Amino acid sequence: MSTLKPGVVTSQDYRTLVSAAKQGGYAIPAVNIVGTDSINAVMEAAAQVGSDVIVQLSNGGAQFFAGQGLPDKNLARVMGAVSAAQHADLLAKHYGVCVVMHTDHANRGLVPWVEGVLTESEAHHAATGRPLFTSHMLDLSEETVEFNLQESARLLRRMAAIDVSLEIELGITGGEEDGVGSDEDTADNPRLYSQPQDVLDAYELLTPIGHVAIAAAFGNVHGVYKPGNVHLRPHILGDAQALVASKVGGTNPVDLVFHGGSGSEDGDIREALSHGVFKMNIDTDTQFAFAEAIGKYVLQSPRAFQYQIDPDTDQPYKNLYDPRKWLREGELGMVARLQESFDILGSRGKSLARS
Repeated sequence: MSTLKPGVVTSQDYRTLVSAAKQGGYAIPAVNIVGTDSINAVMEAAAQVGSDVIVQLSNGGAQFFAGQGLPDKNLARVMGAVSAAQHADLLAKHYGVCVVMHTDHANRGLVPWVEGVLTESEAHHAATGRPLFTSHMLDLSEETVEFNLQESARLLRRMAAIDVSLEIELGITGGEEDGVGSDEDTADNPRLYSQPQDVLDAYELLTPIGHVAIAAAFGNVHGVYKPGNVHLRPHILGDAQALVASKVGGTNPVDLVFHGGSGSEDGDIREALSHGVFKMNIDTDTQFAFAEAIGKYVLQSPRAFQYQIDPDTDQPYKNLYDPRKWLREGELGMVARLQESFDILGSRGKSLARS
């Protein structure tokens, strides 16, 4: 088995992680973060179970990381992403696992955000020989397939020059992810299901340029599923893989991504993994786990969040409202929920990191 140094991985090391996951029949959790609290929780959870992990930021997550008080929102999105990448690079090696740094869903209006991060990454690559990020995602699924692929090719040429990978979306993942998408998609919407020919076209156009992963839609929905709203059809992934394999050979040649993973049935997840899914996105479930743990803590000592000193007993509450106490509860809630994901995706104990 290949081994890698712990820390943020890029370039060929990332492709080694992807290959190991596909060959091993497991997937790596990709967790959206918004600050140091959540990024630390993700690395802590990965370290506890001995799994590698993907840390990703939406545009809003990146802006929040920089601080919502920064008046230039576009600048905040770029600088927040850079700050998160630097934070992970500094600490990931000490957690002893491999961490993939990734930006999530960027539609046509957010392409300048990705380009801004790439500019920073190019400067970092020139100085250190390494990019800031492992990969970036373009979600141009609301555009024509032709525009989606041509724009993806344009940006992949720039990414490949500094050993950065690209993730694209084909077909529409239902629901909404930080302002990208909508809640209007229903089970009878054919755009919720990718066409195998589109996957083949993307593979043939993009792989000669650089490394690409494809989020092929098979009925996925961001957020918590509404009963009966959509129906997952993982066999669509198998159909796409079979078509591409008939042209290029091999087994499951396409590196596939599962978006909208929160709330999915275990059987659907296992079938998706069998068709070459190496990455599954997790956001809604970990957001709730973080919030739920803090909510329980507050409800256990509600007066500590109303008074510095209890007006009836003169008891000081500083040791309870100290942000380190309740933020830590949130982190622990997130860690516990993520351990479930590592088990469901089969990545527990599969880290390639070796000191």
